[in-house]
Amino acid sequence: MSQPPKPRGLGRGLSALLGDDEVASAVTPAAPAPLAASPSPKPAVAAPAASTDGELARSAANRMPITLPIGQLRPGKMQPRTSFEGIEALVESVKEYGLLQPILVRPLRDAADSYEIIAGERRWRAAQKAQLHDVPVVIRTIDDLDALQIGLVENLQRSDLTAIDEAQGYKRLIDDYKHTQEDIARMMGRSRPHVANTIRLLDLPPAVQEMVRDGQITAGLGRALIGVPDPLAMARQAVAEKLTVRDLERLAGDTKRKAKGGGGSAKGKPGPAGGSPKTADTRALEKRLEEALGLKVDLALRGLGEQSVLTLEIRDFDQLDTVVDKLTRR
Repeated sequence: MSQPPKPRGLGRGLSALLGDDEVASAVTPAAPAPLAASPSPKPAVAAPAASTDGELARSAANRMPITLPIGQLRPGKMQPRTSFEGIEALVESVKEYGLLQPILVRPLRDAADSYEIIAGERRWRAAQKAQLHDVPVVIRTIDDLDALQIGLVENLQRSDLTAIDEAQGYKRLIDDYKHTQEDIARMMGRSRPHVANTIRLLDLPPAVQEMVRDGQITAGLGRALIGVPDPLAMARQAVAEKLTVRDLERLAGDTKRKAKGGGGSAKGKPGPAGGSPKTADTRALEKRLEEALGLKVDLALRGLGEQSVLTLEIRDFDQLDTVVDKLTRR
């Protein structure tokens, strides 16, 4: 029997980062407001518009929401999202019902009475457009690493975070904070191959990355363009001709063989990609398969894109039976 899909667990990841469920709920997407709500309600978190120093201290200590003037909040420097377009529906919701979720902020060290947004920048921008004067906030003291992780987790819960922004967030966790791909996968509720394949998008030229970010091509099409001689030209062709990933992989393989003078394997099929050295990810995957199957394993890219050839060295029929049993076991 097939197993039910595992939950992504992003909410629990926030709770682990923040230390409690209550504050994690501040950055989890809220349920739609009921239609029978009052036509001119106040924000869901009631608090005085002007908070005293004592109230700010109690809020930070007790993790309870308070209200601050919207002008005291600043965009987060660790925010992984680069585009905030398409928030008109959120603006209308804020006008209708107020801001139903508090914004997570941390105090700015170099500016008095100012706070950096950790989670909720879309809501803050929508509140500005809705001409709110005060917004509910939760104040926490959070370091840069947790700020980046929380921003990533919050945005991964929404479908409109682009694959490029996601990849750049992962890259920052690796480069700036020495996380491994396994660390990120566990923390974000993703698979390690998903993290690795997303980061690969950053190997594309900036112009093609922008096409992925703008939604002109999908992340799958973008990955199929990695290693192509002229990825920008092929990306434009993919858009003009509405090519699928499979179409693009076939076209990319033909282009590569033509560039090599019609070369390929003896049977007319495209061979492994150009004899280039295997990446650390490929070698690690080979090792995992060898440990799981007890066989010599070779994994090689075939042509371009993500097509791969997996070779297992099997000594005799007994060993073959063992492999078949492992691969078909339920």
